[in-house]
Amino acid sequence: MDREVSELSIPVPWGEIRGQVWGPDHGRPVLCLHGWADNCGTFNTLIPLLPKECRYVAVDLAGHGQSSHRPPGVFYSVPAYVADVQRVVDALHLHKFSIIGHSMGADIAGMYSALYPEMVDALILLDGYGFLPTDPKEISKVMRQGMDEMIQFEKITEEERRVYTYEKAVERLLAANPTLSEQSAHILLERGLVQVEGGFVFSRDLRVNFKNILRISLEQSLEMQSRSQAPALVVLSEKGFDRIFSEPAQKKFTPTLLQSLQDRNHKVVTVPGDHHIHLNNPEVVAPFVSDFLRTKVLSSSAKREHKL
Repeated sequence: MDREVSELSIPVPWGEIRGQVWGPDHGRPVLCLHGWADNCGTFNTLIPLLPKECRYVAVDLAGHGQSSHRPPGVFYSVPAYVADVQRVVDALHLHKFSIIGHSMGADIAGMYSALYPEMVDALILLDGYGFLPTDPKEISKVMRQGMDEMIQFEKITEEERRVYTYEKAVERLLAANPTLSEQSAHILLERGLVQVEGGFVFSRDLRVNFKNILRISLEQSLEMQSRSQAPALVVLSEKGFDRIFSEPAQKKFTPTLLQSLQDRNHKVVTVPGDHHIHLNNPEVVAPFVSDFLRTKVLSSSAKREHKL
């Protein structure tokens, strides 16, 4: 069933954060945060299968999709994205809401719910763990790498953006993201390309490719994880995130993060498929997400209204 979708634009000090809103004006708010180098189109196939009583706000994170790039000289990091989420929340006057986060969006969701625990009533992590710790012995190295990448980039006086035909842009995206189906690539490119003279350029900021310079250890991750008060659902894919770490050393921390979630009675499920299963085959993921929203958010909301 098609639902009416409206465009969202929220002013921020360096431009705007764009996105899409699905569902009724007074529906229970659900903020949807996409993964690295994707955009809010990543939820286009999943949201129509989710409870219709909710209002889904899917944002293009800064430097992605149709949102403004960060100012020159400014780094991209998870804490900066968390601050952006709070800007969106503030602009929309949200007081309590759920978050669905995919991959990097799950890390942003995890940190947000640790810093603002009173704001989040349910946390849904799609192929992500809420935190992505780094070995303390590696932190100095990756921080320097991220800084060097940024400084080298700034020496390029005129940023050369490669112009593609639409067909070549699809090829390029599929080569970089082998877990995407061709249909999923077309969906992401709706917000991921800008038409220019002679063809198309990718809309995302090239700086999102640089190493994240703000890292946290496993100990810090577990401490922050413990501060979140929201019930959590983790939906992992069999051929997903665990197989595509950009820094393989980080993989050793995931069993501890998962065990900690399970020890606190959060739900962890594994589904067949790969990292973009929620977009490629949303019917595999939707039943778990829908059931979680109904039992943890919508039923408690109905109970509160009944008491009133």
